[in-house]
Amino acid sequence: MFFGKKKEKPEKIFDREITTLHDIIAPSLLEITPDYFKLGGRFAKSFFIFSYPRYLNTGWFSPIINLSTPLDISLFIHPVDTGTALKKLRKSVTEVQAELSESQEKGLIRDPALETAYQDMETLRDKLQTAQEKMFRLGLYLTIYGSSLEEIRETETSLRSILEARLIYIKPALYQQKEGFNTCFPYGLDFLQVHTTMNTDPLSSLFPFVSFDLSSNDGILYGLNRHNNSMIIFDRFSLENANSTVFAKAGSGKSYGVKLEILRSLMMGTDVIIIDPENEYKTLTDTVGGSFIDISLASSNHINPFDLPAPSGDEKPEDVLRTNIINLVGLLRIMLEGLNPEEDALIDRALAETYASKDITPTSDPALWKDRIPLMEDLELVLTGMEGTESLVRRIRKFTKGTFSQFFNQPTNVTMDKPLVVFGIRDTEDSLRPIAIFIVMRYIWNKVRSELKKRILVVDEAWWVMQSEDSASFLYGIAKRARKYWLGVTTITQDVNDFMKSSYGQPIITNSSLQILLKQSPAAIDIVKKTFNLTEEEKYLLLEAEVGEGIFFAGQKHVAIKIIASYTEDQIITTAPEEVLRIKKAKEELQ
Repeated sequence: MFFGKKKEKPEKIFDREITTLHDIIAPSLLEITPDYFKLGGRFAKSFFIFSYPRYLNTGWFSPIINLSTPLDISLFIHPVDTGTALKKLRKSVTEVQAELSESQEKGLIRDPALETAYQDMETLRDKLQTAQEKMFRLGLYLTIYGSSLEEIRETETSLRSILEARLIYIKPALYQQKEGFNTCFPYGLDFLQVHTTMNTDPLSSLFPFVSFDLSSNDGILYGLNRHNNSMIIFDRFSLENANSTVFAKAGSGKSYGVKLEILRSLMMGTDVIIIDPENEYKTLTDTVGGSFIDISLASSNHINPFDLPAPSGDEKPEDVLRTNIINLVGLLRIMLEGLNPEEDALIDRALAETYASKDITPTSDPALWKDRIPLMEDLELVLTGMEGTESLVRRIRKFTKGTFSQFFNQPTNVTMDKPLVVFGIRDTEDSLRPIAIFIVMRYIWNKVRSELKKRILVVDEAWWVMQSEDSASFLYGIAKRARKYWLGVTTITQDVNDFMKSSYGQPIITNSSLQILLKQSPAAIDIVKKTFNLTEEEKYLLLEAEVGEGIFFAGQKHVAIKIIASYTEDQIITTAPEEVLRIKKAKEELQ
């Protein structure tokens, strides 16, 4: 029999799992130091708040919650028995009262801090005894993250600057970074146990989910605040300017929302003027008894480009005349499809001479201007008598004797004496539309300057205006000066790209204190995000919004909005084709 060594069984190292769930979710490295810890390639640091001021404002914690850097926040609120709290307060009040009495007996200088503490404790005792307040122990912990220690230090500096500006102080959890890290996890376990005693009132100021409230006693209803279901009631004229911009894709409810604002503003006594490119405000105009002015070659309505506004109280006649001539040069630049520098100077001189031929000069009586306004044919006559104007005369005859003469070479026969006035330009020929819009805007602006009155000017599909440098410049000038004349300008557009291509697009937005963003298309959302400095959450809110939903900006405040209307309002303002057809059929059946 052979006795040899027992043969060892080879180790089967591949019989067990190489990777487990723990290996997948666990970091590759966990290093804990006294004042920070490292998870894989990321650094982290935990803090606790240990000191609060006497008063805390509502929403003081919002800047921390809204920091762009990643961080974890844990709140631990432990209720304290009211009876126990009252016993401790009674003891503290007795001690403070004794100290105050002793100071008075010794004739010492009064201690305001001690007196204030005594008053605060007595007030708190009263509220606790009447169940108006309760006592709690608060633990507030934060863990910040960064790719490097330098990034951690920068975030810590930001935290300290935000909190210390409010007299709130934090400390790192030295030698307790592991406990601080676990405390900020959603375990519901407080491993640090650093607590501050607080009553209900200051504790409620810490509530993290606060939203702006845009409800006021004055103004109109714009919609519902989707954050807290409160009503957004606002007066646009209460801001530094009453201008508004509305951006949304087609079919998102922008015209619907603006019509609601118009209808409700009219009820509050505000006059409204509209430049309507699709005649979609006609039903609203007829319903409220307004004026609908059709602007086209076939229309009997005429606006003379040479009309002059009456100087207001602080304006000089020469300034009014000079400004009007400058604006007319811009109009003629569009009409004549551009002017070279020489032609520009000739037109400027010819316009001054045209007015002078009708005895309208800086020194003449403005009260007599109205009956002496020249026509386009008067400008042609003046140009004919000037040297080097042959090309200008040939081009301008199109508007005095040619196709467009019925529109441009007539005295004004329209008025703006009703609360709602709409200029419909749907039937205006495409080649005429930019010129017609400019003329209408000039006419409106002259009327606004002539009489101080609370008004709103709505420019629908404003990207049409922005296609011409001169008309875009004129619209920007109106928006910039509107506040002086108690006017709020509303610009509406669905084509954000075209609007922002103009050098006046961003300034018009900047000069608008009220902004409404409804559902956006993916193609335009990045431009909108950059223009309005939106967060990623707000960006996706606009992409996923339903019809009539979006974001409402009023100055520094902004909330998520849902536009709502009553049944009667809806019947007046709806533009959905199926609804319009249904209403029309219902009316026919009633007749």
